[in-house]
Amino acid sequence: QVQLVESGGGLVQAGGSLRLSCASSGNTGTISAMGWFRQAPGKQREWVASITSGGIILYTNSVKGRFTISGDNTKNLVALQMNNLKPEDTAVYYCAARKAPVGSYDYWGQGTQVTVSS
Repeated sequence: QVQLVESGGGLVQAGGSLRLSCASSGNTGTISAMGWFRQAPGKQREWVASITSGGIILYTNSVKGRFTISGDNTKNLVALQMNNLKPEDTAVYYCAARKAPVGSYDYWGQGTQVTVSS
């Protein structure tokens, strides 16, 4: 089992920044990749960014140049630095982990709310 806990969400004005953190515990040695997803009201859950244990990083186009994902394997932590936030970034952000290098995710956190005002 792997447990994930997100933190760092909040209310910010457009153009501002937030840093989300994800702490993992349990059988973390089996994790090959971690990612961030978000879900806005009335919308489907959307993949935002991911990072593998080897350091490969990917982003969805809408956040490229604004968001940065980083990880620390020794501390079992993953962060998402969000700069130049836009109202369309408003969503519940979820941390996720998977055992396989690619594919679907196996574990999910409870989520943290990010609200960006105009």
